[in-house]
Amino acid sequence: MYKLQGTIKAIGATQKVSEKFSKRDLVVTDTSSMYPQDISFQLAQDKCEVLDRFKVGDTVEVSFNLRGREWSSPAGELKYFNTLDAWRVELTHAAQTNNHQAEQAPNHPVTPASSEPAEDDDLPF
Repeated sequence: MYKLQGTIKAIGATQKVSEKFSKRDLVVTDTSSMYPQDISFQLAQDKCEVLDRFKVGDTVEVSFNLRGREWSSPAGELKYFNTLDAWRVELTHAAQTNNHQAEQAPNHPVTPASSEPAEDDDLPF
């Protein structure tokens, strides 16, 4: 099992490959190194609908497995393919905190408190 954190760059539509197999692509930008990388993941079957609650720009953590397979062309040439098979996508803690703060932000502007005492402020101490 592997994990990667990044920002969602693209969410593909669900593709019905065959009667028994559906898949959906997710592209996440990994900025943990000097050169950002766009990493493509695949979600299959019932995992396709996991992406319905996310949008481009969300910061997420993707849990995935690395899958490899061999393919033989009609000419007999062997090729090998890899797939990053995502099985969990979650908002990161920072993204959850930012979303929660945005939901609770007041709808009216907040004016900073004055550093001068109010004239009618008659404190008993």
